[in-house]
Amino acid sequence: MNIAFVASEVYPFAKTGGLADVSGALPKSLAQHDVNIKVFMPLYSQIDKSEFKLKKVFQAGDIPIKYGSKEYYVKIYKSIIPGSNVDIYFIDSPIHYNRETLYTIEPDEAERFGLFNVSVLEVLQRLQWSPDIIHCNDWQTGLIPLLVKENYAWDKLFAKTKTIFTIHNIAYQGIFSTEIIENLKLNRDYFYPQGPLEYNGEVNFLKCGLIFSDIITTVSKTYAKEILTEEFGAGMQDILGERKNDVHGILNGVDYSEWCPESDKVIPYNFSLTKLAGKKKNKQVLLKEIGFEEDIQLPLIGIVSRMVEQKGVELIMESIEELMKLNVRWAVIGSGIKEYEEMFLEVADRYSDRFFLKLGYDNKLAHLIEAGSDLFLMPSRYEPCGLNQIYSLKYGTVPIVRSTGGLADTVHDSEGLNESEELWTGFAFKEFSSAKMFETITRALKYYDDKKFWKKIVKNGMQKNYSWDVSANKYIEIYELAINSRKESNV
Repeated sequence: MNIAFVASEVYPFAKTGGLADVSGALPKSLAQHDVNIKVFMPLYSQIDKSEFKLKKVFQAGDIPIKYGSKEYYVKIYKSIIPGSNVDIYFIDSPIHYNRETLYTIEPDEAERFGLFNVSVLEVLQRLQWSPDIIHCNDWQTGLIPLLVKENYAWDKLFAKTKTIFTIHNIAYQGIFSTEIIENLKLNRDYFYPQGPLEYNGEVNFLKCGLIFSDIITTVSKTYAKEILTEEFGAGMQDILGERKNDVHGILNGVDYSEWCPESDKVIPYNFSLTKLAGKKKNKQVLLKEIGFEEDIQLPLIGIVSRMVEQKGVELIMESIEELMKLNVRWAVIGSGIKEYEEMFLEVADRYSDRFFLKLGYDNKLAHLIEAGSDLFLMPSRYEPCGLNQIYSLKYGTVPIVRSTGGLADTVHDSEGLNESEELWTGFAFKEFSSAKMFETITRALKYYDDKKFWKKIVKNGMQKNYSWDVSANKYIEIYELAINSRKESNV
C-alpha cells in the first residue's frame, strides 16, 4: 500500500500546533505496519537543512511550476523523519516559504499553498511513484483532491489514486479570491453560487477538499458528529451532512516515545504507574523553577495552551477573581491573541504568589508542567481532538475539561457524565460557561483532598492507551475502504 501523506507542518521540522504532531507521528506508526509512506511539506526558512541532513533530489534540474503568467522553479529536498525510515520530501521555493511564520496574512497566501498542492503532484510524477492514497490534511492541501480528479486525470500514474481529506480544525478554511481558479487552471465550471469551489463569492480550499476527496476523516468520534451541526460546522455542516456516510472520526494518538513519564528525557525524575514518587519530586522542581514556595500539598493546576477563543480563555478571565480565591496555584504557558496575553500578564502581576505565566512555548517547561502539576485545565469552546489532556492522563495529572470533541472521548467523569467509577479519569462539564467551569474545578479540588480516591483517579488515567498504534490500524482500514471502493462523484 503506497501512501503519500501531505501536510503543511510536520514535527520536528516545523510546528505551530497539533497538526505537526500528527504529521510527524502517524506516518512513523503506519510504516511500522508495513505501509509504504512518503511525506510532503514546504521547506520553510525555519528548517535547518544541516541539522536534519536534507539532500537535494533531482540533481538534473529544478521543477517548473506555472502559476498564471508566472513560472517558478522549485527544488526538492529529502530527509527522514527522526526515529523512523520514513522519507520526507520538502518543496523549496524561497520566494514563498522564506517568511517569518509558517502561515501569513500576506496577499500571496493562496499562491503559497496552491503552488504547494501542485508541486506535490509534480514530484510524484518525477519519482514515478503511484500512490494508492494521497492523504491530505487541512485547508493547505485542499486543492489536491480536485487536481487529481481533473488537472492530472490524464496521467495513468494517478488512475487508481484515491484521496483522503482529514479535518484537524474546521474553523480554518483557506478562503481566497477567485484569481486562484485561473492561476492554477482549475475548472471554472465548479465555481457558481454554492458550487464546489464557491463560498461567499470566493474560493474555499477546505470546501474543495471536502467535496472532491473520496473519504473524509477527522480527529475524534465526537468531533465527527459535532461538525455536522450548525454550532460546530463553521458553515460546512450541510456539505458534511450530504457526505455523512463518508465522514469518519479517528482519535489522534500520541507519541509515547516523546510523552511518557517512564522514559521522558526532559523531566528530572522519571516515574510510572507503580512508582509514583518521581511525580512529587517533579512537582518540587517545578515549584522551585517557577518561583513558588515548595509546598507540595497545595494543588497545582497546569495550562499549556494557545490563547485564542477556541481554547475557552474567556471562561478563565470571566472567573479570574473567584479562581484566585481558591487555595491553589497555577502554572501557565501560552501565547496568542494580544488581548488575552495582556490579561494573563496582568493576572500574573497581581497574583505573583500563585499564578505563574510564561508567554510563548517552552518544550522543557511544558513537559515539567505535565509531570509536576496535579490537575490540567482545558475549558475549550471546541476541541477537535486535543493532545494535552492525553499527555496529562499518562503523567498522572488529572484533566479538567469541557466535554467536547476529543476531550469528551478521552476524559471520563463519573459524577458529571454518569460513567462507571472504574473508568473515572478526570472532571468534565458540558455547558460552555464560566460558572460551570468554576463549579467543576471546585468539585475536583474536593476530591483532591481525598488522597486514597485521588490516587485511584490518577492510576485510571495512567493506564489508558492512546498510542498511534491503535489509530494507525484504523487509518489503514480507511485506506483499504477507499482503495476497494469505486465511489461515484457527488459533484
